[in-house]
Amino acid sequence: MGCQDVLKRKAGVIYGEDVLKLFKYAQEKAFAIPAVNVTSSSTVVASLEAARDKKSPLILQLSQGGAAYFCGKGVSNSDQTASITGAVAAAHFIRAVAPAYGIPVVLHTDHCAKKLLPWLDGMLDADESFFKSTGEPLYSSHMIDLSEESVDFNIQTTAKYLSRMAPLRQWLEMEIGITGGEEDGVNNESVDNNSLYTQPEDIYDIYKTLSPISPYFSIAAGFGNVHGVYKPGNVKLHPELLSKHQKYVQDKTGGKDAKPVFLDTDMQYAYTEGIRDYMSSKKDYLGSQVGNPEGSDKPNKKYYDPRVWVREGEKTMSKRVSEALVDFNTAGQV
Repeated sequence: MGCQDVLKRKAGVIYGEDVLKLFKYAQEKAFAIPAVNVTSSSTVVASLEAARDKKSPLILQLSQGGAAYFCGKGVSNSDQTASITGAVAAAHFIRAVAPAYGIPVVLHTDHCAKKLLPWLDGMLDADESFFKSTGEPLYSSHMIDLSEESVDFNIQTTAKYLSRMAPLRQWLEMEIGITGGEEDGVNNESVDNNSLYTQPEDIYDIYKTLSPISPYFSIAAGFGNVHGVYKPGNVKLHPELLSKHQKYVQDKTGGKDAKPVFLDTDMQYAYTEGIRDYMSSKKDYLGSQVGNPEGSDKPNKKYYDPRVWVREGEKTMSKRVSEALVDFNTAGQV
């Protein structure tokens, strides 16, 4: 038996009850579901290829910056136009190709701070429009990250958005406890370390507020986690807090929760490795369109064709995603 046995939709982008069933299945079978940040069709197919080959469910997610890149760096993003347009374009692309890979995909958006809420508003407009014509939202889920704000503002604003998303049967992930480091222009490198750790009482307050609105939500609690890459010892993670927090809420509610694992920095480097190594090994074939070590009249098109060297980046990224799927016990769960 695999996760597809409990899902109504076996392959492609899932939503609503299927997302809830997938997360419950992951909790029961003790595996995590990697959420891979994607920024282009190339990084999308690299991720899907790994999940297909490892027979794994997968979460594909876009950040605000990644969505803008999907639209094109030449488009102004002063009013979130590029990020909204790119997010919509990426969703339609992923929905079109994901079924071909034969695995269930949760389509998600990453951290959305207070200043980025217009991006979320625009995506929800697109979700509602898609729902009217198809009966499902464009995205499986969104994340709202108001962890820099007061706890009360965070909870009440999240509740407002969950109320909007509930009729769409759309999942909402909210963050409590600041994630350190920097990503997409949100810089938390100088925050007080104590702010990186969530308190269990806050999690229970969130649960009490959100659970009457919809069952489709999860809470991303801070345990010292940060964006980026750091020297060993510079980041003090306390994942044991998650277990303690979960037990605290479980004792009060009887419920459990499953969590995705976000993957971004390592995937960026893995993608770069393939292109870097190709460029290095083929440097004598890339200096001009004609002329290489095999002869001054030899053409080089088959070496500089972007489909060749971009594919090398896809291969190394796919390999790294595959490693993560094994590490998190996701492999073979389809």
